[in-house]
Amino acid sequence: MSDGYQILSLDEIEPVSHLGSNLLPVRHTLDLLALGVNAWRGDTGEQLIPPHEEDSGSEELYVVVRGRATFTVGEEETDAPAGALAFVPSQVHRTAVAAEPGTIVLAVGATVGEPFRSGAWDTFAVADAHRRAGRADEGRAVLRRAMDERPDAWALVYNTACWEALDGDADAAFAHLRKALEMNESETREYMSQDTDLESLRADPRWEELAR
Repeated sequence: MSDGYQILSLDEIEPVSHLGSNLLPVRHTLDLLALGVNAWRGDTGEQLIPPHEEDSGSEELYVVVRGRATFTVGEEETDAPAGALAFVPSQVHRTAVAAEPGTIVLAVGATVGEPFRSGAWDTFAVADAHRRAGRADEGRAVLRRAMDERPDAWALVYNTACWEALDGDADAAFAHLRKALEMNESETREYMSQDTDLESLRADPRWEELAR
């Protein structure tokens, strides 16, 4: 790293498992705050882009950096060789599968007319990779550092609650859920009502208190 800039190969970024795909956490690795950007890597037949739809107003551009990908956007399937660009607007279902070994797709996204605010899902993915590898202290440190740097990010606090629930620390999970509710009650309630990461908390009396 030099003053003011970084140069990094995508091959240098350690992949982490996320929703059945291999995520290259570009934004987290470079500590990017201005835009959403990550990459996905897979061999032939492996899932690249997890099936999903973006929220209203959110647009994504996918760049096939290496290899070849098969995109399914809505009901249409499209072959995308290296160098191809795939633009997908909000609320359109999308996924992609690698059609060649070592395929990498870079994804860039943002919401039209709004400043970028990370949902912190990629930071959660990095922290959860540490947890699943038996390095919970390292995972917790990743989340704490991110919260210290972005104290106003409710999604990061919420995702930390999910992480603590998965790690078995109910007290910490409820503490973070309470804080997330204070920061953004409507969206926190919407997510927590259906989030399977919080399943271990639902039998706890404190859950009923928060759900009221």
